[in-house]
Amino acid sequence: MSITDWPEQERPREKLLSRGAHSLSDAELLAIFLRTGTKGVTAVDLSRMLLQQFGSLNKLMHANQQDFCQGLGLGKAKYSQLQAILEMARRYLNESIRQQSALENPTDTKLFLKSQLAHQQREVFACLYLDSKHQPITFEELFFGTIDGASVHPREVVKSTLQHNASAVIFAHNHPSGNTQPSQADIHITQQLSKALKLIDVSVLDHIIIGKGETASLAELGHL
Repeated sequence: MSITDWPEQERPREKLLSRGAHSLSDAELLAIFLRTGTKGVTAVDLSRMLLQQFGSLNKLMHANQQDFCQGLGLGKAKYSQLQAILEMARRYLNESIRQQSALENPTDTKLFLKSQLAHQQREVFACLYLDSKHQPITFEELFFGTIDGASVHPREVVKSTLQHNASAVIFAHNHPSGNTQPSQADIHITQQLSKALKLIDVSVLDHIIIGKGETASLAELGHL
């Protein structure tokens, strides 16, 4: 039975239009992206198969081109479409956080940082530079490490902050393991950077740790 033979309220596209995208499962959302299935397999069933093959929607969306194109019913065209969707999402979040203070819009700020770092396979330490009104100036990846950690150099952070003429910063780095619990090293480097930047009258507003779908705020945890 094809999807067109299903009751209208159960079809992913019609369900989205009547109830909203939030009401759809991962497989149903993916089915709308795929548009069609393969011979004898509906788009929803194909989506379920792909989610099982890759392990999750997040892993599928962030698979490299070679792994992605090995999926049933996938190829370079679908890979290009997906990358375009991901980039549009990043740009949307970038525009969203620029419309108001990062402190007034913490949810979108965290979503933006997740969109930049959650897919990274190694640890990346980055900085969101802010002006005197706490509106974003730019986002920059500063240090790259192995899956075990990245070496962060305070002098380079101070230098880059001065170059961007920032008045405040929000740090972020990912934990490829998915665990957002801050390590003692995370807390130590955050406090070290905060002291260094205080000397040039720059505030560290937060340090966000990015995991697999979750985030942790060192400011909310009382480490700043």
